[in-house]
Amino acid sequence: MKSSGIKALLAIVMAIGLWGCSSPGSSLPPIQPTKPGAYTLDSGDKLRIIVFGEERLTGEYVVDGNGAISIPLLETITASGKTTDVLEQSIIAELKKGIVVNPSVNVQIQAFRPFYILGEVEKPGQYPYVEGMTTLTAVAIGGGFTFRAKQDIFSITRAQGGKSIEGRGGRNTSVEPGDVVFVFERYF
Repeated sequence: MKSSGIKALLAIVMAIGLWGCSSPGSSLPPIQPTKPGAYTLDSGDKLRIIVFGEERLTGEYVVDGNGAISIPLLETITASGKTTDVLEQSIIAELKKGIVVNPSVNVQIQAFRPFYILGEVEKPGQYPYVEGMTTLTAVAIGGGFTFRAKQDIFSITRAQGGKSIEGRGGRNTSVEPGDVVFVFERYF
């Protein structure tokens, strides 16, 4: 009788232990895609800015860690959170302050800010963003899964509205510039 009581108690303890071991990432809320619309710039984006008729001001610029760009002869201009159209207007406004009489500016994105992939991939790190990227594409760019990788649930950390949010993604969840994708280790 004693032996069967111990076995029953052991079975209950094991069941409770396994119940508490939920799958990694399963408790995260689903990641919400950013609202559709024009792409907003942030640190790490590489831009080509053309000031027509002003070759000295035309060139490639990178949005710095403070979210700004520095164009010769102008004050530092905040680019973070702006679309390319809004940034064009900001540059035009600065140029009209006595530098260029009737400025015409074009801002193009040369390269999106990188994304990051961590955890159970062969080559974790920072990589250039590719349009249309999914978590599975990100894993492929990171060298593929390790043998310990959980291959169906991922953590994605994304900047939205000035805040950093973390959510759960699946194999075909869209990855956006600046995202941090984490591949979990499977328990069994």
